[in-house]
Amino acid sequence: MSAESRVAVERRNGVGYIRLTRPEKRNALDRQTADELFAALSTLESDPVVRVIVIRGEGKDFCAGADLEALAAMLDSASEVHREDAESLGRVFLAIRTIVKPIVAAVQGRALAGGAGLAIACDLVLAHEESKFGFPEVRVGFVPAMVMTMLRRCVGEKHAADLVLTGRVVSAEEGARIGLVSRILPGRTFDADVERIVEEMARSPKTAMALTKWLFNKLDELSFADGIAAGVVTNVEARMTEDFREGVRGFVSRGKEKR
Repeated sequence: MSAESRVAVERRNGVGYIRLTRPEKRNALDRQTADELFAALSTLESDPVVRVIVIRGEGKDFCAGADLEALAAMLDSASEVHREDAESLGRVFLAIRTIVKPIVAAVQGRALAGGAGLAIACDLVLAHEESKFGFPEVRVGFVPAMVMTMLRRCVGEKHAADLVLTGRVVSAEEGARIGLVSRILPGRTFDADVERIVEEMARSPKTAMALTKWLFNKLDELSFADGIAAGVVTNVEARMTEDFREGVRGFVSRGKEKR
């Protein structure tokens, strides 16, 4: 295993940027990359200055999924070795969901297999107008196993089955139509638009962002009635924060000035 870093981290204007740095491999995921991704997420989670996290790939593609050469080298390994390798990526997906800071995927080029899974694990997917998404694992005898948990939530049962059983690749436009993509951004202004969107998010009060993400994901586990009850509790919790108090006072004050 190469000691060369697979992931780079930058911080600008309240945003933490995680960049996959294996463009020669289309930013394919191996054990080292997954471990470094998890470490980068943990570092930015604990950084009080960072309010939003962005994941993107260096070069032409976001991420091509699993590093098949690395998997080929493991073919004769015991099942426990394969389990540990799979778990390293699984904990990245779990971290993205449980970290209360918003996490955004900025997708250019191709996002395939586990790379598409990495994108849709994020809270928002900002897609370059020419980007492509696909889950072609079945074509090489593999299974999009962990990814299906997220994919069904994003696009529903029938669209998910279509994607994973055919392995077809879809455009950003189709991805947006079925629920893979949050927004499509023009190619010529992609980087600037991503920065504008995430920096605008970073200006929102962090307690409100954290409570919103927490409740949004918690609703997966709750009935309708329990969801409303959890919303009441979270509503009250938000009202007790200083961010809310300042926001309401500021809004009321500006309203009076306009009269």
